[in-house]
Amino acid sequence: MNKAHGYEGLLIVIEGTDGSGKSTQVNMLSQYIKEKCFGCTVSQWKTSRLISGVINEAKERNMLNTTTFSLLYAADYTDRLENEIIPALKAGFVVLMDRYIYTAYVRDSVRGHDINWVKNLYSFAPKPDLVFYLNVPVDILIKRLIAKNGVLDYFESGRDIGLSTDIYNSFEIYQKRCLDEYKKLQKEYGFITLDGTKEKEEIHQTIKQKVAELLKKQVIYN
Repeated sequence: MNKAHGYEGLLIVIEGTDGSGKSTQVNMLSQYIKEKCFGCTVSQWKTSRLISGVINEAKERNMLNTTTFSLLYAADYTDRLENEIIPALKAGFVVLMDRYIYTAYVRDSVRGHDINWVKNLYSFAPKPDLVFYLNVPVDILIKRLIAKNGVLDYFESGRDIGLSTDIYNSFEIYQKRCLDEYKKLQKEYGFITLDGTKEKEEIHQTIKQKVAELLKKQVIYN
């Protein structure tokens, strides 16, 4: 049984802001783990079948205040935890998280909540076996997101909390604050911080090496 969280499987997290390349790395890592003949499942932020639609509707209608924002995302996580994450861990799967509770720590504290309030909200969350954090400067994030989507997201730019009437300026302010919060969490939670500006294959090789060591221990331990 795994000592980090008490389940048979492994819980591996890839964190980062939008545009950091985390989803790409999750997909590449998932393929690698399956090739090694381990069961693997991916859980993404805001994908609960019960809650995600509510969050999307509230965002479209601009109905989310700071506390509602926090609680709805916590509900989304809780539903996925009970119905996806814990069952997979009990079955001995490797569970890959495309964002984890640290995203909530960052976003909610930037939106004005006391970090200890947020940590208490997620106090039941299982401790991950590995956390990778892709660090990318704001100027590169802007270029990546505009190249991908053509526009900047309203909430990812912090427009809902009135940082600036200019969405580009608001994005810069909001994301810099998010990066500052991630920096505070790195040492506290043992993040493996990676340079997200490097080529995706180079990043994958580093992640793969760390995960391979963990998988080897998993086989020996079990």
